[in-house]
Amino acid sequence: MPSAFFYRESFGIRITVRPMYLRDQSEPSAQHYVFAYFVRIENVGSVPAQLVSRRWLIHDSAGEDTEVKGEGVVGEQPLIDPGAVHEYQSFCILKSGEGYMEGHYGFLRPDSTTFRAEIPRFTLSASASTSLPS
Repeated sequence: MPSAFFYRESFGIRITVRPMYLRDQSEPSAQHYVFAYFVRIENVGSVPAQLVSRRWLIHDSAGEDTEVKGEGVVGEQPLIDPGAVHEYQSFCILKSGEGYMEGHYGFLRPDSTTFRAEIPRFTLSASASTSLPS
C-alpha cells in the first residue's frame, strides 16, 4: 500500500506531508507509537519567503492534544526562493496508534510582510500506514 500524501497551498506556498508509522521503533504494549513525517515546502509564488516559525497541533486518539510552537523547522529558518523547495523530516510519538497533526508555518517576505501557510491535517495511523523499518 503506498503512503498517503497530504497537500495544502496558501499564499504561494505548497506544503506536502507524507506520514509513516515506524513499526520497528514502536512498542504498542507500552503505548509507544512512533510516526515519521516527511515535509516538502515549495514556493510556487513569485516572491521569496523565509520560514520563521511553526505551530503544530498533535491529536492522539488516546485523548491527548499537544501544541508545539517554535522558531523555524529542525533548527533552520530557510529562505525559499520562487520555484525552490525545502524538505525535512521529523517524528512524533503517540500513546495510541491513531491520531492526526495539523498547523501552520509563519513566513516573512522581503518587504517585511508576514503570512501563515497552513499545514494540511494529516492522519497518523499504525493500522493504515505503510511501515518503515528502522
